[in-house]
Amino acid sequence: MHPLKLAAVSATAAIAGTCAFAQTQPELLEFRDDVPIEVYLSLLTQVAPSARDGAQAYMGAFKARCGRPLRTLELRRAFAEGDGDPTLMEMIRASHQRDTAALQRLASRISCPRG
Repeated sequence: MHPLKLAAVSATAAIAGTCAFAQTQPELLEFRDDVPIEVYLSLLTQVAPSARDGAQAYMGAFKARCGRPLRTLELRRAFAEGDGDPTLMEMIRASHQRDTAALQRLASRISCPRG
């Protein structure tokens, strides 16, 4: 499994564990379809800091191009579906390599959902 994909899977598993715990503790926040973006990014940082950096670059590019913030659920899908969104995976790689030119180029490839 690709290391970046592994980071996303690990973060998702950690979120699932948090959700299960929250369901047994009624006083805690219960997550259903989504979690706060900060929670997801924090988990990514624990697994792979470059995954968080790339995700933040992806989120910034999405907001600039699409006019709204990327929801956590959308980011999780970008990591998890298939081999992951190719632009997101390349942005993570560029973040790891500190390649700002590549990040700028990749930002122009972000597509906005229709609807």
